[in-house]
Amino acid sequence: MLGPVLLAAARSDNVRRLVSAAPVTRSVVNRFVAGERLDESVAVTTALVDRGLDVTLDHLGEDVTGRAEALRSRDAYLALIDRLAAEHLGARAEVSVKLSAFGQALPGGHDIAYRNVLDVVEAATAVGTTVTLDMEDHTTADSTLAIHADLRGRFPRTGAVVQSYLFRTEKDCLALAGTGSRVRLVKGAYREPASVAHQDKHEVDRSYVRCLRILLAGSGHPMIATHDPRLIRVAQSLAARLGRTPDAYEFQMLYGIREAEQERLAGLGHRVRVYVPYGTDWYGYFMRRLAERPANLAFFARSLVSRG
Repeated sequence: MLGPVLLAAARSDNVRRLVSAAPVTRSVVNRFVAGERLDESVAVTTALVDRGLDVTLDHLGEDVTGRAEALRSRDAYLALIDRLAAEHLGARAEVSVKLSAFGQALPGGHDIAYRNVLDVVEAATAVGTTVTLDMEDHTTADSTLAIHADLRGRFPRTGAVVQSYLFRTEKDCLALAGTGSRVRLVKGAYREPASVAHQDKHEVDRSYVRCLRILLAGSGHPMIATHDPRLIRVAQSLAARLGRTPDAYEFQMLYGIREAEQERLAGLGHRVRVYVPYGTDWYGYFMRRLAERPANLAFFARSLVSRG
């Protein structure tokens, strides 16, 4: 029952102020967020690459309220891409973007977001890296996938994200699993109604496996985003059965979660990419991480008690 409560809290300004003001919060957030500044995120990226892991970077920010704010989000990504090029990290680090941060929810937001993300994809391509479009709540799915399709017409390596808890996702996987595609499969971390999404965890997991089978049987590059040991084993078994070599797919995990498993999989020859968020607008991301796993919430609660 705590998951829906935390997801609702992620949208609450009052809870945001309370959590942000708690002295312990910053130290706990540091487990999941690689700092607020670009320099901090690049330092974390370099350390992960040195450990044999790949990275996707997310400059935190969503639900922008004006065009100027959307442009600032775009410019933050352009600065990030310039820095990745300067540090020669483009081959190992890509970027993930939320189109809401680029103005998707504004009047005329589809076109605004497309123009802003186009600048980022062009810059990323120029330095030899890629962009993946994060998926947000279900109301944005059609717009996000349409922008993805338009971008892939010019930049075929642009990645998409699909969420197994949505009823539509198996059909989306069939459409996306073609040659050259890059598709990240996640369970989903937003509060969605029963009319569009599975509510039972076991149904979400079963949908994940069905979607995983579609992507691995396709001709694209599946990006298997999960921390679930059972789903990792299923993915390894399916990949072997379908003749996938380790360079033909990758595992993805969040920064600060199951770090030993990340290194174990990399040690077995799998490509493992760590999703590294950074920036000052960390609250919504942080609350969704607490909602996803009881262990994350317990970690936060223990920290509150120990610092109380």
